[in-house]
Amino acid sequence: MSEWRRTLDDLARDGLLRKPVTVEGRQGPRVRVDGADYVCLCSNNYLGLADHPALAEAAKAAVERYGTGSGASRLVSGTMSAHRELEHAIARHKRAEAALVFPTGYMANVGTISAVVGRGDTVYCDRLDHASIFDGVRLSGATLRLYPHRDTEALGRLLGRKRKGRALVVTDTVFSMDGDITPLPALVDACERFDALLMIDEAHATGVLGEHGGGAEEHFDIAPGRIPIVMGTLSKAVGSMGGYVAGSADLIGLLVNKARSFIYTTSPPPAVCAASLAGLGVIANEPGRRRTLWERARQLQDGLRELGFDIGPTETPITPVIVGRPADATALSAKLFDAGILAPAIRPPTVPRGTARLRLTPMATHTPEDIDAVLDALGRAG
Repeated sequence: MSEWRRTLDDLARDGLLRKPVTVEGRQGPRVRVDGADYVCLCSNNYLGLADHPALAEAAKAAVERYGTGSGASRLVSGTMSAHRELEHAIARHKRAEAALVFPTGYMANVGTISAVVGRGDTVYCDRLDHASIFDGVRLSGATLRLYPHRDTEALGRLLGRKRKGRALVVTDTVFSMDGDITPLPALVDACERFDALLMIDEAHATGVLGEHGGGAEEHFDIAPGRIPIVMGTLSKAVGSMGGYVAGSADLIGLLVNKARSFIYTTSPPPAVCAASLAGLGVIANEPGRRRTLWERARQLQDGLRELGFDIGPTETPITPVIVGRPADATALSAKLFDAGILAPAIRPPTVPRGTARLRLTPMATHTPEDIDAVLDALGRAG
């Protein structure tokens, strides 16, 4: 038996082995798996834009105009007009001087953190930050300090200690596994008081929070420029692919010259940029989608509470159903799958031990009947 086989067997024994399903066809409120239709309640496609006709048409037109690939990294010949158009639109959307597009959100976090800080600096992270944030800190060589989840008083005490070098605070604004929101105004105040840079990850807030889908900055009405580094993704509510960083022109100039995950990779295909640009347009022009998303979320969450499920501290459409043991979460997921609902179990190390769960995420394109079917299946399974 190989060492790899033993590792896989150990994961299976502990209920932690992962085997992704294959979706046949489009990503939508219902998906096709092994020839059967399932209500998809596990996607980050919050506004249902991944199969929106406007995005598809924009991508097709870009292929006709630009071809299928970008040919090189951005600093060679890979910067195309499609990238520039998208970056200008992101900067407007985030009320920033400039923006920079990365192939993925993961690469945006890793490249930005490792470009902004280095050895001798200190990075302060919420314990429940995304894995890409921690990987960026490790790559930077900076010292990592963790503060308790959403505890700005504890963060203030850490920032108040004597330190050398720069201080950078990095946090998700919407936490992807619990659906709660960071107390952003208090974080901004703490960073300004203790002379620390603040970087926020708006991956699950962009398009979802704020009157115009501008994210947590807009949700809390924080003035432009008070948060120096704003990261987000184009692959969730925007319905496309990629990551971005928005901020001052000087910040973007630094990243162009120092972010390794920007410099040493081929740029995103123009068709992806065109789809992202169209997605931002839909977010701006179809606010009803965001209202519908929140209606479906309230229907789901109210129903789960009535059924007695623990849905944690969520404040957003992200709806955890906390089960506890990995095996129990896997069993509940299997019962839902048999009932025609796709909701894979989320287990450690993605979430802390003892909090294995289903992570349910309604979309704007789900119908009330879809949510009723999910609640009925959970009631029978639970």
